[in-house]
Amino acid sequence: MHDEWEHTHTDYTRPAQRPTPASLADSETDWRHYLEHSTPNGWLIRNNAMTEALASGKPMYLLHTTKDIDAIRTSGEIHVSTGCLIGALYCSPLTHQCEGLRPHNLGTYLMRTKPSTTPMIFEITPNAPIPPKGIDYLHLGPIHLRTYLRHQSFLAPAENDRLDRTVLAGLRAAAPFLDLALRNAAGHATAASAFIDQLADAVAHLPFLGYLYFEVLSEYLMLHSSTPETKTYAQSGELNNWLYKRLAFAAVPGMGQLFDLARFNPRHRRLVQLVEGLEPALGPGVAEYVRRRLSHLFARTGLHPSQDVASFTFQGADLSTLRQVAPGLIGQMVFREIRYMARYRQLYHCFEKSKALEAWDYWNREGIPTPFNGILPKGEIGINPVYPRSSVRAWAAEQDSKGCLHPAEEVTAVLTPRLASWWAPPRQREMQNATDPSVELALMGALSPTPTPRLPVDGVSHDCHAPEHPDRHQPHLRALVREHGPRQRPIPRDA
Repeated sequence: MHDEWEHTHTDYTRPAQRPTPASLADSETDWRHYLEHSTPNGWLIRNNAMTEALASGKPMYLLHTTKDIDAIRTSGEIHVSTGCLIGALYCSPLTHQCEGLRPHNLGTYLMRTKPSTTPMIFEITPNAPIPPKGIDYLHLGPIHLRTYLRHQSFLAPAENDRLDRTVLAGLRAAAPFLDLALRNAAGHATAASAFIDQLADAVAHLPFLGYLYFEVLSEYLMLHSSTPETKTYAQSGELNNWLYKRLAFAAVPGMGQLFDLARFNPRHRRLVQLVEGLEPALGPGVAEYVRRRLSHLFARTGLHPSQDVASFTFQGADLSTLRQVAPGLIGQMVFREIRYMARYRQLYHCFEKSKALEAWDYWNREGIPTPFNGILPKGEIGINPVYPRSSVRAWAAEQDSKGCLHPAEEVTAVLTPRLASWWAPPRQREMQNATDPSVELALMGALSPTPTPRLPVDGVSHDCHAPEHPDRHQPHLRALVREHGPRQRPIPRDA
């Protein structure tokens, strides 16, 4: 079990070490080298402010936003969320400087687009430097599958049968594209435009592809962007998260009401338009990047490492075989299909608490009080609710005219290993909720070139919804806030 969780975590300060399927045209090491050394912002993968703060062993300051601070005060408890961080309180980094606590640009997004929430400041004092190991939810498929098989008896026979039929139907409909992706992963390049169109069509049958598609594009935008805004964030050691948020809201109607990446499926022409609308120079290369990168990631996260990418085919394979050969893909499919079940609201805690317990055990053994989203170290970081060797304090916060946060009132509450209630809405593939104009304006409008607070992550990809947490002692935060701000980081010449 420990090895499975180790496989889902990435430490960008060390060489890639995951076992991968045979016949991949490029190894994980090849891709890591390219991303770090051949993109304008690749240096931030290894040398970003968040992972440096983790490795320092010094107290960390994190921003969390809550819809109901009064409930926390009354109950004295803060619950954690599931999603990309499995079972942690979703936060983003804060940096203390002379004016106050400056939020990460991810936090700026959250505070500007969710004005009805209350910001909270958390101070985590670790007992030692924290390993910069982040969890990559794209690699969670085998754990999703094992969890389902372990608790399969919680479903009625008819529910299990329906689940199997739905998964198999989706696989059969998407199999031609899945095989196409494997051929590309093995180095047999196909036309990028046709690849993107087939990918867009396959998302309807296999929603996990929408998540994979979105994460590849997020990576492309954050690492390749060279706008003044992006460069300003880079000087503070931060990747620019606003890029992929703008992309998502422009690509999918109603993302303001439901951040659902199962609906993320732009075809080739639309994809190029979307990216050029964000940064014209990035439009020409985006389709080819998605073809290569998504094919590689699909093979790496979908197939068991014992498989050979060049010889396997999804067409004609039965579900029993696929559970052995492609546990990552089947697990991701099962996880998402269970969320659409009528009884998922009742089953949610059964399946998600099981995974959270394992994650907490792994983090405690590895010395991780603050796990982060490790697809890239972009600032999505959480608080482990059961870490026994660190102290935690929390304050309700006030924001000044410059965007900095200040502690206003200490909140006496404790993080508890309880998952916030959450469930997926009924499946509506073509949901057309009108986007809130105020949210659209905030997302698509100009940004202040100064980094700021935190953001949520959708059920699995980008909205770890939850209730929250704190603790007690440590020095006076207002004194800490008066320290010098972060050093300015020169952007490397190749940026």
